[in-house]
Amino acid sequence: MYDIIVIGGGHAGIEAASAGARMGCSVALISMDKYTLGRMSCNPAIGGTAKGHLVREIDALGGIMGLLADRTGIQFRMLNKSKGPAVWSPRCQSDRKLYSEEAYNVISKTDGLEIVEESAIDLITENGKAKGIKTQSGKFIEGKTVILSAGTFLNGLMHTGLKSTSGGRFGEKPSTGITESLEKLGFEKGRLKTGTPPRLAKNSINWDILEAQPGDENPQPFSYQTNMSEFPYLPQLNCHITHTDSSVHKILEKGFLESPMFTGVINGIGPRYCPSIEDKIVRFSDKKSHQLFLEPEGLDSDQIYLNGFSSSLPAEIQLEAMHMIKGLENVEMIRPGYAVEYDFFPPHQIDNTLETKLVEGLYFAGQVNGTSGYEEAAAQGLMAGINAALKIQGRKELVLKRSEAYIGVLIDDLVTKSTEEPYRMFTSRAEHRLLLRQDNADRRLMPYGGELDLISKELADDLFKREVIITTGLDLCRNTKLHANKLNAYLESNSSSTIDSTETISKLCKRPELELKNLLKLDGLDSNDIFKKLLSNEDALNQVQIELKYEGYMKRQQDMVDRLEKYEDLKIPLTLNYLTLKAMSTEAREKLDRIKPRSIGQASRISGVTPSDISILLVYLKK
Repeated sequence: MYDIIVIGGGHAGIEAASAGARMGCSVALISMDKYTLGRMSCNPAIGGTAKGHLVREIDALGGIMGLLADRTGIQFRMLNKSKGPAVWSPRCQSDRKLYSEEAYNVISKTDGLEIVEESAIDLITENGKAKGIKTQSGKFIEGKTVILSAGTFLNGLMHTGLKSTSGGRFGEKPSTGITESLEKLGFEKGRLKTGTPPRLAKNSINWDILEAQPGDENPQPFSYQTNMSEFPYLPQLNCHITHTDSSVHKILEKGFLESPMFTGVINGIGPRYCPSIEDKIVRFSDKKSHQLFLEPEGLDSDQIYLNGFSSSLPAEIQLEAMHMIKGLENVEMIRPGYAVEYDFFPPHQIDNTLETKLVEGLYFAGQVNGTSGYEEAAAQGLMAGINAALKIQGRKELVLKRSEAYIGVLIDDLVTKSTEEPYRMFTSRAEHRLLLRQDNADRRLMPYGGELDLISKELADDLFKREVIITTGLDLCRNTKLHANKLNAYLESNSSSTIDSTETISKLCKRPELELKNLLKLDGLDSNDIFKKLLSNEDALNQVQIELKYEGYMKRQQDMVDRLEKYEDLKIPLTLNYLTLKAMSTEAREKLDRIKPRSIGQASRISGVTPSDISILLVYLKK
């Protein structure tokens, strides 16, 4: 018997299996092919806007996605640098083949983790508790808990034009039986769609006329464990940019009569924020051009990923349209784009631990919960693995608050709001995003990773030492003043207004044109022991500068968190029968009963639950 059985070896599955095993549990990772672990079905890239925050948080908790990305990245960029630090987001282009190989290397060497090459077709339960799975070969694998992270493989169906093929991704069979097994237990299922663009032959593209998009000159890794002296590990490549135009759109429109989206062949709902090229043309008919990115799939690969051109139109239409795009006039298509339709389970059926409400010991993670993206899947897989292990060990569950992490926002959104379309993380979804920056993920979450034994003592000690430098540095900057005669020449040289007498470093640092590291080198300040440590620790210096520059905004956000926290701390028994609370509206009773919120704060975020309903609930709980 295993402590944890993980179904599916995608980004959610490998995080769940790795976390569970490293926390001391015996784990079986069920995958049809062990060499496809962590395979990038769509774009070979990790991170991006808000998604990069998730990867940093996964790493701070002790997950493996950040390490895998750093070891296999062929271009690293920090997005949104022209904006405030709340929305800076790391992204890397990965070598598709090497990423999957590295995932297999890490998973196969993890103690207590066994890879089982099987296909799960049935969930076995007893008295409302998960007991294991049945495989396609007829084998019963017994487990104390089961984590379902099957991605797009549940009854997967791939579409190109009016041609449909069973499969979870190109060249791989779907997973059948699990959906039907769960439906018999009373689970509600839905159908979603995602898509992928064509793959192009590298040597058939006219690179000379395309705009190059290089990576950062001094790239930053995702993982706190990555050795900066060796990073980046691989040669770095450029991506390139091109655009569609009205002539391209006209050709694509010719294929609409054979589009599985527009003819009703596809019933699943597609992603709102990552639409297919044909969907873009219809939804944004006033837009005459769409930006496309040509992204390499690997150092030794001759395939190019055409980001922004996801399509399920007939292959010949895709190729004809691409021949009208700048730089692609003679392009060869290695594989056409296609759409994948798959089963999911609306996430109001899970708790904030990702354990299902119907079956104890059964957890859902990843696209089976209606999310899109590797990063959202990995975050859920990590939390499911952690909570399954904690349940087995009789320890307190881990539920991250919205004010603690993007992972907390992600899971709370899924459970509280559910979803009828693929959910994607954005910085705008996090109301406390200035506090949840990618640069402070370690300060927010690494203590949890340490408690869970997923973070090494060395990393935890480094965090503690850095925190001391940050705290003492902030205090000294707020109390150290610079005199006009020592400062004004520097201010004038930076087009900054001069002062009459003295000013604290903290107030000077709020000026956008001034850098903290330069202020600390004035008037012999760098001889101070604390300032010397700050200047020698770039991470600590960066944290102090951000906190000083955005101090007022951050204080207002923290005050909001503190005000809302009292509602998050007002717990609601999960056994409460809302249907008996007749003073509430019928809609509120039905939604509260379906979602079973853990706190008043969570209840207040449920659509259809009014302030009046919350007041009634508070009165009832006091009684």
